[in-house]
Amino acid sequence: MVTQSVKRPEHTTQLDRFLTGVERAGNALPHPFWLFWILLVIVAVLSAVLSELGVEVVDPATGESVGVRNALTINSLRDMFLGAEDSFMSFGPFATVVIVMLGVAVSERSGLFEAIARRSLANVSPRYVTLVVALGGVLGKFLSDSAYVVLIPLGAIAFRAVGRSPLMGMIVAFVSINAAGDANPLIAPGDIVFARLATEAAQLIDPNVTVRPTDNMFFTTVSAFVLAITITLVVELLLRRRESTLEVDADSSLESLQVSTGVTETVETTALRRTGLAALGFALVLVSLLVWSGSPLRGPEGEFLDSPFMNGIAFVFLVFFLLVGFVYARSVGRIKDSASIPGFMAEGLGSITPLIVLFFAVSQFIAVFEYTNMSTIAAVSGAEGIGRLGLPPIALFPIILLLVAVMNLVITSGQALWSLVAPILVPMLMLVAIEPQTTMALYRISDSVTNSITPMSSSFVLCVGYLQTLNKKAGIGTLVSFTLPIATVMMIVWFALFIAWYLIGIPLGPGAPVR
Repeated sequence: MVTQSVKRPEHTTQLDRFLTGVERAGNALPHPFWLFWILLVIVAVLSAVLSELGVEVVDPATGESVGVRNALTINSLRDMFLGAEDSFMSFGPFATVVIVMLGVAVSERSGLFEAIARRSLANVSPRYVTLVVALGGVLGKFLSDSAYVVLIPLGAIAFRAVGRSPLMGMIVAFVSINAAGDANPLIAPGDIVFARLATEAAQLIDPNVTVRPTDNMFFTTVSAFVLAITITLVVELLLRRRESTLEVDADSSLESLQVSTGVTETVETTALRRTGLAALGFALVLVSLLVWSGSPLRGPEGEFLDSPFMNGIAFVFLVFFLLVGFVYARSVGRIKDSASIPGFMAEGLGSITPLIVLFFAVSQFIAVFEYTNMSTIAAVSGAEGIGRLGLPPIALFPIILLLVAVMNLVITSGQALWSLVAPILVPMLMLVAIEPQTTMALYRISDSVTNSITPMSSSFVLCVGYLQTLNKKAGIGTLVSFTLPIATVMMIVWFALFIAWYLIGIPLGPGAPVR
């Protein structure tokens, strides 16, 4: 593969210069691995100061007073030392990335992904590739954390197939999953958690209120396509001129995806047909198991949304990608027997080793931040500030949006942040005639868009790691300089859609009025 040279645009605008400055400033930061250790030390020292000052809040979920725990006491240091291993092994994306990658590696090394991307985009104009990847990312959030592992590499392949920077493809896929994922029209496991927390909060005011996982479905379905188009327009109209700055190293790991060389079109067509039949067979078996109410893939009472299938979807994708990868590789002669499969898996895990190293640092920082209770105090204090403003309902929306968005820069787990602010926001807004499902829809906006610009997010770190597999010099600033314009415009567009939806009075979901 020919290395792409770095070419700065001949004519730069103020926006170009600003984003270039953001990139340089961000890349001047320490490597993310060291950045999180520095932040850990800062949090630990700050916890000692705030603890000495007696800072505390009342946790609305329990009604109990919560104070800052000093992370620098002997007992605290002992607890954190003993818990370091558990913090790492239980870190959210870690197990998901490893499990899914075992299957994805087989499909990658077999050449299946490249063949699909190349053929699906063969007759598509390069100008539409951004929209295709953006739509795939928005809809792909249904895969939970698996979406990043599957779709970010596919975004790189798709852009490369049409002669564009694969790094831009990664960024588009990442921001579509990360910043627009809560607009997924499909019901995902996170929707169940959101609805349950909203119900508990709403019943503090009205015991008869129930918020369902489908209560935002109409709004999120429309939002999905609006945001995919928004991402496309920002990339094509604002960021396209900077795409030439995304250099691909000559020895990048993308070369490992070039495994289909030497396969004739006839052989490839036959292999894809066989792979499609294998995928169809897998889907039929899976559906037959899911429609059976007593299936081990369903919940104890026959539930589908809260079930082993939904909660263990990473393993389902491991089996799926392992199956289709094996069938394709066998059909094109990449492997002769099953003994080659472990080798493919090992190669795949080798490619994400830098991510695992980063995850260790991130997991320790998050563990200390949670241990000190500073995340709870920050969220509760900020949410209580809203209640003291006394503004009319619609005037509260932008304030809530910005406050939660700022909180989300630090507390990047959407479910964790919602569990902290829902017991305050939902009852408070119900008292001024704002429905719980409306508050939940507003929260989705503020929770989503800032994820793509904060290094505190594990998925952000994951994307930086992917970028560095193609360009070792890519860093936090590289990613932020591209995601910041997208996230800013997305927030404006999505919030405008929400306000229009609220004023017109369109239901947010089946039987879920917006006001």
